[in-house]
Amino acid sequence: MKLYLKKSNLLIVFILFVVAGNSQELFSVTEPASNRAARSIGFRVDNTIMDEVNSSRINYHMIPEIMVGISKKLMVNANTFFSNRNDIFKYEGAGIYVKYRFLSKDALQQHFRMAAFGRVSYNNSDIHQDEIDLYGHNTGAEVGLVATQLLRKVAVSSSVSFLNASDNSNNNKFQYGMKERKAANYTLSIGKLMMPKEYRDYRQTNINLMVEFSSQLNLGSGNYYMDIAPSIQMILNSQSRIDLGYRKELKTTLLRTAPNGFFIRLEHNLFNAF
Repeated sequence: MKLYLKKSNLLIVFILFVVAGNSQELFSVTEPASNRAARSIGFRVDNTIMDEVNSSRINYHMIPEIMVGISKKLMVNANTFFSNRNDIFKYEGAGIYVKYRFLSKDALQQHFRMAAFGRVSYNNSDIHQDEIDLYGHNTGAEVGLVATQLLRKVAVSSSVSFLNASDNSNNNKFQYGMKERKAANYTLSIGKLMMPKEYRDYRQTNINLMVEFSSQLNLGSGNYYMDIAPSIQMILNSQSRIDLGYRKELKTTLLRTAPNGFFIRLEHNLFNAF
């Protein structure tokens, strides 16, 4: 009986350590190098409510997503794209995201991880800006690397990736020229665990504050943009999360139709699902 209690206590400590170590690197705009838990399935809905430039219109995009942790090193996400851009809310495409963690240096309350990732997207909406966005706007492919450092309650993550845009379907051509189909993305994300101050139970609500920077450089034209996205995140019962944030354009020489607005992420996870 005593041995059983000792094992149970060790298991609880381990679970709380994992939750404390990963909660503040669940970023709202970018993906960290850490993977989903092995044999887990997650359901996510991303919502963006963006102000259209030089117009009173509001662009609403909804992206439902299913996320599968195949192993501790490999995860796969599948998503679909919906928006009201053409005055009617409708389906516009789908995508697959894959991430493989190839480096992990873990220690007590800190770790450093690196991962390679790729995305393939299909979209049938009209191409209306020379920013390349494979998460709801463009057809194309992306490959990149991401590194994440956790030090106690602060996580810092950065990524670089290369994108190639194709023509969208339904005769929606990429009209900005062959040389401008390629771009490089850069991101920097910083998150801090604010609450709770001490872990006692996995049912405690975690509150994280974060700020993220996103930038794109078009490799053909040399035009670029840079955004900042502060957000607050709540982790509920170690299974569900709610992210609320605002994305603001800091500087751009790229044509972008709706760069500023709010985003909301809702997510629920099932552990040991298979």
